[in-house]
Amino acid sequence: MNKIELTSAEQEAIVPGEAITLAAVMAILAVAVMAVVVYKLFRSDKGSAKIPGGFAFEWK
Repeated sequence: MNKIELTSAEQEAIVPGEAITLAAVMAILAVAVMAVVVYKLFRSDKGSAKIPGGFAFEWK
């Protein structure tokens, strides 16, 4: 493998945290989707919800 040492300017340009931010946004989105599903189930007399991954909920 050919390794090239980064210069000081290149090392300072590397900013960690993008993966953490993306994971946080995805977690908030997942919580929001589940909140909508739960709200839909509890506010209706009868209902059903299907979530990707084969999960299905029915409220009778």
